[in-house]
Amino acid sequence: MPASRLTSVLASIAATVLILTPSPVRAAAPGGAYTGLGECPLTAAAMKDPANLQVGCVHSVTNGGSITIGSTTVAFEDPITVQFGIYWPASAPVREFPDGSVANVYSTVPAAGNKTLIAKPLEVTLPGIANLIPGVTSVFAQVEPAGPITGFVPLATGSNTPVFDLPVKLRLRNALFGPKCYIGSGASPIRFRPTTGTTSPPPPNKPATGDPGTLHIVPDPNGFQTLGAGFTGATLVDNAYAVPKANGCGLIPGSLDAVINLAFGLPSAAGRNAVVFGANDTALALSPSLDDLTQALAASE
Repeated sequence: MPASRLTSVLASIAATVLILTPSPVRAAAPGGAYTGLGECPLTAAAMKDPANLQVGCVHSVTNGGSITIGSTTVAFEDPITVQFGIYWPASAPVREFPDGSVANVYSTVPAAGNKTLIAKPLEVTLPGIANLIPGVTSVFAQVEPAGPITGFVPLATGSNTPVFDLPVKLRLRNALFGPKCYIGSGASPIRFRPTTGTTSPPPPNKPATGDPGTLHIVPDPNGFQTLGAGFTGATLVDNAYAVPKANGCGLIPGSLDAVINLAFGLPSAAGRNAVVFGANDTALALSPSLDDLTQALAASE
């Protein structure tokens, strides 16, 4: 599928697929092309706005990759899940690409219950220290959201533009670090802008290239206008972000900030860090109507 965009696909699907009588809504986990979309915030106020041109759901799982801060690299050994609702507002924002095509830019709605980003803690060894007692001679870093996901462009795949803007912070857990030790914050986050194309980082990093994976487009099997789409085997990369200083670390908050900054080389300027979201599988459902989307998900059990 060319990078011309989901609006035209929706129109053509709606024009050629027979619209069947909607099935009654049932409380069950969506299946088929909508598998994984059960946490979509369908009842959120932003999703209900009648002025929205499109609404949808996203469920993305990263099964590999790594994060690098300065000279420290940690592999993602457990899946990382990102899920949220999306809507295309009445202002119809788009992003134009060098080939002249455009893609819709979606606003996002977080999943309920702090389930927008689900990740297990990453164990990070302390530079120059043998890791004999996990959590004492190592650090567990928990990736947490530091703000809303913005600029979501699902059909930016293969281009050099970011697919989304994700602000995060790393909560550091160690017996001596106290309960509120972070790298990054809501005011000063680590900001990932990954692409499946090629990055343009400042030196010393060199350009890195991702992989758009394989795109699947699935018309709704029950005749709804909702469109199922998905990407499998994608790789998203970003090596142009900066990492701020640690904050709030130590049994006396702030007392160990300088030690952690020294150990990890913080702040770490843009061009010295990298993140790879590898083996990424993403499911997406998109509809011109919230009612249609809700019924389509319910009928797919």
